[in-house]
Amino acid sequence: MKEHARQARAESRIVGLVPTMGALHAGHLALIERARRECSPVIASIFVNPKQFGPNEDFSKYPRALDSDSKMLEQAGVDSVFAPEPLEIYPNGFSTYVHVEGLSERLEGHSRPGHFRGVTTVVMKLLEIVQPNFAYFGRKDAQQARIITQMARDLNLDSEIVVCPIVREPDGLALSSRNAYLSAEERKAATVLHRALDAARSELAAGVRDALQLQGVLHRTLSAERQARVDYAEVVDAESFEPVVRVSKPSYILLAVFIGKTRLIDNLYIEPKSQVSEELVFHF
Repeated sequence: MKEHARQARAESRIVGLVPTMGALHAGHLALIERARRECSPVIASIFVNPKQFGPNEDFSKYPRALDSDSKMLEQAGVDSVFAPEPLEIYPNGFSTYVHVEGLSERLEGHSRPGHFRGVTTVVMKLLEIVQPNFAYFGRKDAQQARIITQMARDLNLDSEIVVCPIVREPDGLALSSRNAYLSAEERKAATVLHRALDAARSELAAGVRDALQLQGVLHRTLSAERQARVDYAEVVDAESFEPVVRVSKPSYILLAVFIGKTRLIDNLYIEPKSQVSEELVFHF
């Protein structure tokens, strides 16, 4: 894989990488489509990374469908699929990790200790193996995307991180491989995440800027769904991911909610329309 990518770069071709853990859906295909518009060749990786799962998380049952995923990627126009075995990524005696301080400790990092160390380590390895000009990630995992961008900047990596919009079902549910865990009743209940974000957006559009007031709207909406259990619902600065008191600069509303036993995340990105206006632009 490394030789193939290096040859492409030696020929002045633009190499694109779409890292995935498989169980592909339309969100992944949107990343592939973006990569194909901007790069040739496009390489997709499939690797369920054991280092980003905690001891009580769903590594063993995480959906795996390598054959169907590979066919899907071929049909989507991917030039190569990189699906390494765990020992290829983490050989015996592996003991080196990448950790982005500060950003990795809050929110997802607090709820899932060690998660981001596993993410940044495997992404660093994939970027080194494939050596892409561009690597594509979805904004649904907003904190992850921010951390990977910081890692690439801090370590002067020769790959640009491209963060792409969330892809949603018609009822607003963000696409996720973990949606497959939901029963029919839970799938219906899961739309409460988008409804909560939309309720907060309505408040913001009406002029509300106070973060505590927005959190109150989030919690009221989420608590009305009996199958939902909130892990966190926060309004944070889009750069530092620290809580804000008032929405006055680029910010995220971030949700992590259990629907039954399935943990789902979602977000709303908020940015001022201009430096001199209080008007906001929203990105679901």
